[in-house]
Amino acid sequence: MNLPVEETAGAVVDIAKMGAGLGAGIVAIGAGIGIGRIGAAANEGIARQPEAAADIRGGSIILAAFIEGVCLFAVVVTLLIAIF
Repeated sequence: MNLPVEETAGAVVDIAKMGAGLGAGIVAIGAGIGIGRIGAAANEGIARQPEAAADIRGGSIILAAFIEGVCLFAVVVTLLIAIF
C-alpha cells in the first residue's frame, strides 16, 4: 500500500515528537536516579567518617549540579527536536 508523501511525512514527524517526549522522560528518570545515588553515597560516607562531612557534602552538591545541568541540556535538545 502506497501512502501519499504528506501522510508519510506527517507520520515521521509524529514519531519524532513521540521519541523526543520519551527521551525527555528517560533523561529525567536518569538524572533522578543519579542524584539519588549521590545522596545515598554521601550519607554513607558521612556516617562512616563524620569529620569529613563538609568535604563530602560540598562534593555531592557540585556533582548534583553537574547532573542537573546535563539533564537540562538533554531536555532542551529533545524539546528542540520535538518543535522542529
